[in-house]
Amino acid sequence: MRSPDRGVRRLAAGGYWRRKMVGLRFRCGIGGLFKVPATQQRRSRAYSVSQDFAEVLRKPKRQLTKLVFPLQELERQLAPDTRPSLHLKLFEPSLEDIARADDLFTATDRHRIEYLSSAVRLEHAPDLLRPEGHTKKMNFFKVGKYFTMVDMPGYGYRAPEDFVDMVETYLKERRNLMRTFLLVDSAVGIQKTDNIAIEMCEEFALPYVIVLTKIDKSSKGRLLKQVLQIQKFVDSQTQGCFPQLFAVSAVTYSGIHLLRCFIAHITGNLKANDSQFS
Repeated sequence: MRSPDRGVRRLAAGGYWRRKMVGLRFRCGIGGLFKVPATQQRRSRAYSVSQDFAEVLRKPKRQLTKLVFPLQELERQLAPDTRPSLHLKLFEPSLEDIARADDLFTATDRHRIEYLSSAVRLEHAPDLLRPEGHTKKMNFFKVGKYFTMVDMPGYGYRAPEDFVDMVETYLKERRNLMRTFLLVDSAVGIQKTDNIAIEMCEEFALPYVIVLTKIDKSSKGRLLKQVLQIQKFVDSQTQGCFPQLFAVSAVTYSGIHLLRCFIAHITGNLKANDSQFS
């Protein structure tokens, strides 16, 4: 993969100790998906709207769409008669579904989100003090009793020396891997070195998803151009890639709620009522 600061990062989704596993890697680290309060309040695992998403639901419709479905908002910039398909209807859950998934990613006393050692090498335990963007290990995060997420290093000059043995072997041989996520910097798009990760997923017949990060860094015009180029690439040059792109920002939180819902759905922990994807 490319250097940690630009381009593709790899996440895996599948099962650890018979759990389903999912992989994600963000500029700010995988922690951007989780909400772990300093004081974990006891509450039932029955459905409840998390505080953060409850605030989102109170926003005006246009602003809510921008935060929850950023590509839908971006698609409005295209002329209806020339609008290419972004496949945004493949996974279009209801706001209630998204709220339920959001709850799954919130740590409580009864629902803990914990760091685990690497299943491949014991010495690859999570380093809580590591600088952001410099992941050198495969770090495992247990999400309650539901699934495990794997934070993987990226390609590039800062990649660990044993990258091939550590990452490629895992992706190729891990039978309970549910999904692999390739994180692409939306400011630069897919570069030549990014194709290494894509070609590997295609060669190994891994189901994978492309997630565009840092969407707050570009203008609407620049972001739309990158989205259309990447969508064309996915439609014409991939077979194992999920057709729908996901776009996120760790700064504004745009798209994070939708991505959480997708992860909950593919791991079998949420049945999205309005989704055409199963």
